[in-house]
Amino acid sequence: MSDGKILESKIVDAEHMAKEFKEHSVAEFFKKNKQMLGLYGKVRTLTTVIHEYVSNSIDACEEANILPDIEVKIEEISPEYYEIMVKDNGPGLTQETVGKALGQLLAGTKFHRLIQSRGQQGIGASGITMLSQTTTGKPTRVITGTGKGKPISLEISIDPKLNRPKIANLKELDRDFRGLAVQAKIKGILYRDSEQGPLEYLRRTAIANPHTQIKFTDPTGQKFLFKRSAAAIPKPPIAVKPHPKGVTVDEIVTLSKYTKARNVSSFLRSDFDRMGQKSLEQISKKVSFDLKKDPKQLRWDEAEEIVKAFKATDFIAPSADALRPIGEERIKKSLENIVEPEFSHVLTRKPQVYSGGFPFQVEIGICYGGKSGRTVQGNEGQEKRLEIMRFANRAPLLFDTGNCAITKAVHSIDWKRYDIKDIDRAPVTILVNFLSVYVPYTGAGKQAIADEEEILEEIRLALMQSGRKAGRYISTKRKEAERMMKRELFYKYIPEIVAALNAITNDNKEMLDKKLRKIVLTKLKLDDAKDAKEAKENGEANGEEEAGKKEEKKGKEEEKKEPKKEEKKKPKKAGKKKQGEK
Repeated sequence: MSDGKILESKIVDAEHMAKEFKEHSVAEFFKKNKQMLGLYGKVRTLTTVIHEYVSNSIDACEEANILPDIEVKIEEISPEYYEIMVKDNGPGLTQETVGKALGQLLAGTKFHRLIQSRGQQGIGASGITMLSQTTTGKPTRVITGTGKGKPISLEISIDPKLNRPKIANLKELDRDFRGLAVQAKIKGILYRDSEQGPLEYLRRTAIANPHTQIKFTDPTGQKFLFKRSAAAIPKPPIAVKPHPKGVTVDEIVTLSKYTKARNVSSFLRSDFDRMGQKSLEQISKKVSFDLKKDPKQLRWDEAEEIVKAFKATDFIAPSADALRPIGEERIKKSLENIVEPEFSHVLTRKPQVYSGGFPFQVEIGICYGGKSGRTVQGNEGQEKRLEIMRFANRAPLLFDTGNCAITKAVHSIDWKRYDIKDIDRAPVTILVNFLSVYVPYTGAGKQAIADEEEILEEIRLALMQSGRKAGRYISTKRKEAERMMKRELFYKYIPEIVAALNAITNDNKEMLDKKLRKIVLTKLKLDDAKDAKEAKENGEANGEEEAGKKEEKKGKEEEKKEPKKEEKKKPKKAGKKKQGEK
């Protein structure tokens, strides 16, 4: 109200509002929401840039069957303004694909395939090109060579309105080069030698990728070399088809429109994993339409019937061909090279399934003593604390620690049962590598794994299994230390006791000394025998018996469900829950 008059607001009609209606490209969206790509925080942003380029380089080298040699250089131009250069010896990019790979968001070779890879969405490297462009106004410089013909150099930027790459200064180079070299200038970032900085990222990358050699030059000019400890390239994973237990109605409808199959029956057999003749016969009895119909004519309600039939049908668990673990021997050698532990135990678990249809696998490494754990400055000088190394498909995860299934699984274990009284203050390094064709990240920044029930429980089981091994070592070491202290204590007072007895009995001092030492040794042996008996009766006092029974029971259940003969044995159900520690 103003001057006693009521102001009437003018109603805006739909036609006027329609004039403001505009379409936006995915590039424009991420330009305004770069935090969704993990590009926020000065230190985090720089580490994310290194992560995107390095993980792409390793993936490309592995797919081309090339031992990766990667060079990373960070140069400070001015405060919070850096030039980043990453070069590899991989297959390179062709002139036709280099623009899309580095200058178009959601373009790549990974998102549409069910296969283990470090990247998934085809966003990362293009997101860095856009970051460089929006913070400095400068394009990203690229040199690429495929080994065929002359290498080319060019400058790439992105048209955010169209989500299309813009290429400039394209020219051939008169020299030999195979691989990819990317150079980007970025403002608003900061280099720190910290637990979440580029150096630590590259250190962990070297641990999880022992076949990779990495050279790193930091902004001060200091050089680091992470030598490869394995000379063999891991066998490439094989892309798999969608598993029936993991597909939705929409996915079936979409796949049916593009299949080459002529009827629904052959469509299900050719486009889905673990689909045998018996499964098809069961499905045909559970749907109301003929499976001989053209899949391109499949209706939504019919696709719903197929999904319901899938849920009511037993399928063998998804193929693990798409997964390639690092391997126990390689992880152990890598940890011994870089962490130099006093004790280490490495475990690679059998593949499992989450969300009904996605295969996954867990690898665990536990290190104790030596250089294990992270060093922090405490009240009494430098102290060792728990270090959790998280990986997804061999790529280090340095951020969003508390929101990750791996961290939650580690802190859900009662480590006192494994003779680790305070896990947070112990000289312990725990490595967890999560492998899957589809990693359920909590965000587009790809730094934390969602705590799906099956994933969390499998990591817990792996930690308990490795914890028992570590507990044995720690327990043995503690008992040995106690035994030595007891021995030293007894021997310390023997001369005094001998002198006192000699004064009382006048017996020979040498004879008394000999008898007392014999008594001490006998006592120590009796104590050792008692400890061994108690350890055996109590299952090493760390829950080994209980956990062992669960593992044995689980193994027998899996053995029973293994389809040795399809007509006699029932297949293993996909997505079955596992029992963990109570």
